[in-house]
Amino acid sequence: MQLGINLGYWGAGADGDNLAVAREADRLGYAVCWAAEAYGSDAPTVLSWVAAHTERIDVGSAILQIPARQPTMTAMTAATLDALSGGRFRLGLGVSGPQVSEGWYGVKFDEPLARTREYVDIVRRAMSRERLTHQGRHWTLPLPDGPGKPLKLTVHPERPHIPLYIAAIGPKNLEQTGEIADGALLVLASAEHLEETAIRHVRAGREKAGLTLDGFDVCPTLPLAVGGDRELTALADAFRPHTALYVGGMGSRRQNFYNRLARRMGYEREATEIQDRYLSGDKDGAAAAVPHELIDSTTLLGSTDRIADRMHAYAAAGVTTLTLAPAGRTLDERLTALRTGARALERAGLG
Repeated sequence: MQLGINLGYWGAGADGDNLAVAREADRLGYAVCWAAEAYGSDAPTVLSWVAAHTERIDVGSAILQIPARQPTMTAMTAATLDALSGGRFRLGLGVSGPQVSEGWYGVKFDEPLARTREYVDIVRRAMSRERLTHQGRHWTLPLPDGPGKPLKLTVHPERPHIPLYIAAIGPKNLEQTGEIADGALLVLASAEHLEETAIRHVRAGREKAGLTLDGFDVCPTLPLAVGGDRELTALADAFRPHTALYVGGMGSRRQNFYNRLARRMGYEREATEIQDRYLSGDKDGAAAAVPHELIDSTTLLGSTDRIADRMHAYAAAGVTTLTLAPAGRTLDERLTALRTGARALERAGLG
């Protein structure tokens, strides 16, 4: 099992700190550095900056939002980033959510599975440098009855195949991801529930495509906080607002994928209460309603030994790249967490 680092959004903290974290992850041998985007910083700009200041670590988008870009623009971006980084780019895609898709991009959040499949097909064919034509439900290339003509990518990507990941939560999306992608980006991932909530669906998709899980990257992101094992309650409490936001406030009452995931993990009553409180404006109450067990099972908390034990559980569950989001109020705290993650992996015998 390899380790990754997720920087989150550029501008969410001290941006110099984010670069320092990325460079330390590179020095420690982390496999990949991911950057996110929603409606603030964009991932490609951040990743080009990180790639310019690192030597070995891969840089990955977690995610490039499908409603934000035409698929051919994404292919151009992927090819360019891969070339500029010397073959270190990983392309992560996702449909985002209804609030961002419709509120920020003005793109209707409909048929997300079909839209993703069509998008991935165009991106892959564009990056293969074939002369591109496409007749689909969501995209038509070139447009009919006009001056457009089939074109092909003018630059040669650094590698013939850039790894493509999809951010997936629901069973149908996970199955499709197994079928059409090289990896799955997961959140709110519990080692104890991973087979039931994710792996079996990915496996079904791989089987549909005549493939196995060999070579497929199962890549969850987990918040990480270091401390004594007697501090576990306090460490977990620091993540209550984060978990409440996802379970209670992401998307809408009708379309909250994280709330549905918490329910599939056995927290039906708690997920309802968290969402009711959050959507009514009681964010503190929503945070208080998050069970300690839910936080503890979807984060890495405590001492090096305890984190190493948890890493063992994730590796046994089928995780191949464990991405860490190290918490800390200062750069030193974040770097300490990053180094602890590397030591824990070695102590677990997984490095």
